[in-house]
Amino acid sequence: MQAFWTIVLLIISNVFMTFAWYGQLKLGEIVPSFKDWPLILVILLSWGVALIEYCFMIPANRMGSNINGGPFNLMQLKVIQEVISLTVFTLIVALVFKNQPIQWNHIAAFGCLVLAVFFVFLK
Repeated sequence: MQAFWTIVLLIISNVFMTFAWYGQLKLGEIVPSFKDWPLILVILLSWGVALIEYCFMIPANRMGSNINGGPFNLMQLKVIQEVISLTVFTLIVALVFKNQPIQWNHIAAFGCLVLAVFFVFLK
């Protein structure tokens, strides 16, 4: 169950991370006055969202790491996190940022990441 909850927490964390990094771009489209905010306020807003991200990421890493009795070594944990990060990012881009088409090379790159997961778990 630790592996399951680690992955669930990583998925939630990466949703918040994606919105912390890129959500302000969409918010500028939805709320035109947001584009006039000073950069420091946009950064503080993103940091606030990133704080929520960390509230899921840190427990996921602690629970998932074999250093704390979890099922994954650090390399496995990092590769899993990267694949989740790009999967979540791709889904959000496809659903929220509809003017950013997904191309064949994006799919090929994702396939390479899936291979990375395979290789990192190879004995």
